[in-house]
Amino acid sequence: MDIQGVVTEGFEPVREAFVRNFEVLGDRGAAVAVYRDGRKVVDLWGGTKDADGTGPRSPWTADTAQIVRSATKGVAAAVPLLLHQRGLLDLDAPVGSYWPEFKAGGKDRTLVRDLLAHRAGLPALERGLTAAEAADGVSGPHAVAAQQPFWEPGTEHGYHAQTYSWLLSELVLRATGRTVGGILAEEIAEPLGLEFWIGLPEGEAHRVGRVAPVDPPQGAGMLKTRPRRNVSEAYADPDSLTRRAFAAIDPLPDENDPAYRAAELPASNGIGTARALARFYAATIGVVEDGARIFTPATTALAGKELSAGPDRVLVVNTRFGPGYMLHGPASPLLSPASFGHPGRGGSLAFADPEAGIGFGYVTNAHAKSVTADPRAQALVRALRTALAS
Repeated sequence: MDIQGVVTEGFEPVREAFVRNFEVLGDRGAAVAVYRDGRKVVDLWGGTKDADGTGPRSPWTADTAQIVRSATKGVAAAVPLLLHQRGLLDLDAPVGSYWPEFKAGGKDRTLVRDLLAHRAGLPALERGLTAAEAADGVSGPHAVAAQQPFWEPGTEHGYHAQTYSWLLSELVLRATGRTVGGILAEEIAEPLGLEFWIGLPEGEAHRVGRVAPVDPPQGAGMLKTRPRRNVSEAYADPDSLTRRAFAAIDPLPDENDPAYRAAELPASNGIGTARALARFYAATIGVVEDGARIFTPATTALAGKELSAGPDRVLVVNTRFGPGYMLHGPASPLLSPASFGHPGRGGSLAFADPEAGIGFGYVTNAHAKSVTADPRAQALVRALRTALAS
């Protein structure tokens, strides 16, 4: 495998793990980047730009970007936290104080922090939206505002896999008159020089490769694992809250469709480079090379504050969430208990670790069946842990 890029001395284990991801774990095109104490120490890429082989089999380059699915949520979470940092959004205020229609169905006491921490009780809809409805900016917010909660908001938590897009989008729009993607572009991505978009501009479409599902490789040295019975049953049952949460867009959208990529869905369709994700998270915990940063120390502490923990009504495992960020735990291992970030279903992962001074980003075009702990991403995290310990 021809791997391109650079690794600072001491971080060679990350490169070795990245190579093994292609040789053993089935990666087709991918990139990984790491910042430490605000400086880039790993920036690697390899494989092909297109995972499915239907388009030109051009190589993945330094500028290749990919859709990162739910890893988008962690980047999008910076928008409400930045607004909170500026005094424009109160996390302890009812969502209905910004968005009056949201009060319907007994949701009048749902707090902004409940919405951000997957405690709003709205992981699914009575009827799944089409891809066009999901992207139109109206149907999704209308549906979640009218939806009866599946539990009393604030009392339990469950992963809002798709509905998070419309909840966050409309909250930010009502509070500011601006979109999540617009604020991200103007207030975060442009000042930091990040190649990351929620709502892909037409002029950047040529950089994005095709994604495709892949089956896990079978072979010598591969550990065969099976999900716990209750987890597999939840995903198999079409009436379960698990299946209904992931089917809030039904049928599932074509992630290679230019119209889908151009939409603003802060839960699922962010597109960017591993380098951008690592730099973004580095800027949430400190200053990056050119002096830029996103959060104050108080907001950094807030990002990693546990708001939800324990049995997840949707994922059917124990999960931990802060305000928009998934936190380190058995279901989604990050670098350490101090880490905050977000995985993307199928492989991508990005996070910050304020104690180690780490910003990490991994993106792939080969989408596996994993939800929160992809073997390729976890191999890179273990290698990073080894490098830091040496």
